[in-house]
Amino acid sequence: MYLNINESAIFVADSHFNKKNQQFLIFLEKLQNEEICTTQLFLMGDMIDFISGESKYFIKENKKVIDILNYLSSKIQIVYLEGNHDYNLAILFPNIKVIKRENQPFFAQYKNKSVALSHGDNFINWHYNLYCKFIRNTIFLRFMNLIDFNYKISKKIENSLLGKNICHRMNDFERLVKRRVSFYESDIIIEGHYHQGGTYNVDNKTYVNIPSLCCDNKFMRLIDNKFIGEQI
Repeated sequence: MYLNINESAIFVADSHFNKKNQQFLIFLEKLQNEEICTTQLFLMGDMIDFISGESKYFIKENKKVIDILNYLSSKIQIVYLEGNHDYNLAILFPNIKVIKRENQPFFAQYKNKSVALSHGDNFINWHYNLYCKFIRNTIFLRFMNLIDFNYKISKKIENSLLGKNICHRMNDFERLVKRRVSFYESDIIIEGHYHQGGTYNVDNKTYVNIPSLCCDNKFMRLIDNKFIGEQI
């Protein structure tokens, strides 16, 4: 049985929360204070710039966000689709429905329409699939923790991510959208990952790319069959 998407559900993607990008914390605090209200929240992946359930340093650094999410999960329904920066999360969020990459697309229903949700980094190629499987391996990640003396490896990863510019426009995004749509049979396809934002109609299907919270300071709300952008 598919999950039903509620009217006025909120979709947030690609906040890449870190010491520089604080938009996700601002958004969560507004949810906590009921400045923003919803009964259902979909986190579309890459919400934290890097975290896994095994990464001690990044769990410690992101404790405030983790704690607020766990608090909110007792108040509203939260679905978290793991991205390519945040994975193996179920151990951190016991009351959140965590969808691993290999279980995406995740299927839901809105009114009488079928909905497929993915972070957006699936349907690439077998090389990328193999890479994703390797970096999510619990044994590998625990080993990296063992040799991460004084968090030197973690801090190097953190500094590398802090130096990245992740906000740019893709000139050929509509061509990519058509390719992405070809992989799905659902009426509505919702993805993050590409940091573009926008709604497209292709082959009688609606493709929605949730904007990057980090780049656009914006999330989307589903109201009466329309995805409406709202500023944090």
